Amino acid sequence: MTRICVFGAGAIGSHLATRLALGGADVAIVARGAHLDAVRAKGITLRAHDGVKTVRVQAEADARAVGPVDAVLITTKVPALPAAAEAIAPLLGPHTPVAFVTNGIPWWYFLRHGGAMEGRRLPLLDPGGVIERNIGIERTLGGVIYSASAIVEPGTVSSEHADLRLFLGEPDGSLSDRARMIAAPMDAGGMPTPVVADIRHRVWGKLMGNLTSGPLCILSRSDMMTTFSDPAIFAAGVRIAEEGAALALAYGHDLATSAEQRIRRSGMIAHKPSILQDLELGRAMEIDALFTVPLEMAREAGVAMPTFELCARLATRAAAAAGLYGGGG
Repeated sequence: MTRICVFGAGAIGSHLATRLALGGADVAIVARGAHLDAVRAKGITLRAHDGVKTVRVQAEADARAVGPVDAVLITTKVPALPAAAEAIAPLLGPHTPVAFVTNGIPWWYFLRHGGAMEGRRLPLLDPGGVIERNIGIERTLGGVIYSASAIVEPGTVSSEHADLRLFLGEPDGSLSDRARMIAAPMDAGGMPTPVVADIRHRVWGKLMGNLTSGPLCILSRSDMMTTFSDPAIFAAGVRIAEEGAALALAYGHDLATSAEQRIRRSGMIAHKPSILQDLELGRAMEIDALFTVPLEMAREAGVAMPTFELCARLATRAAAAAGLYGGGG
């Protein structure tokens, strides 16, 4: 039986842990607070499109209580990754892979990239090289998740729709057995998990939603359906999606979905983006991965993103005013 630890098991991490357990994996989570206490007492309950399911997993506050595992999924917010990279050492055997299931541009984006910018580091996302030093690109898998999830009460996670996907991929584009090792129980547990050769393309596809709904929903303080029901904001969203697609293309990724289709689809979902949830709950916000680094990459590629830049800067000010961001944006 494959033993997998989900480190930083909030809403997304607890959803993934549940799917892994349902699929036959031996699952441990590292979590904190009331959620950890509830999982220890009664397991994780997932309310999803395919029913209500409860699983019992090992739940710990410290990775030392788990010990070495076959694979690790890190599902913390990006600002917490350096601390997580240091904390997971007890989980790592000689060949344990670590899948980073995160939003935005990942810290490893240019490592094993193979292009002209091969080996470039992103210090805003990996300050001082802490993640690379403690985990390394050799262990790293990329992960892109689509799952509108929320903790509705300690120990209970709600998944808001049936459009679930977790993409896993190697930074070098290979299709590895270690990625399949994670994907197999995830698939069996009800989370479709393709192992792909183009994980960066999947990063850009997910980032388009972050670029459009993230700053606009922060400014409106509303879910996507409410936000994009305003014609002026809808039009701004389309412009941002066009700018984002131009940025992706500059880095070699042609996104097929039209800007208007993308915003129309987002406007059908009554879900608050995770970055707005972070603002409302007083949690550190993923400004650098979602706003600052994409803007840096746009400037370097000569791609103009005036609508996104304006909205992102206003959203960043809101984060800073709330004391939830003090970085480079």
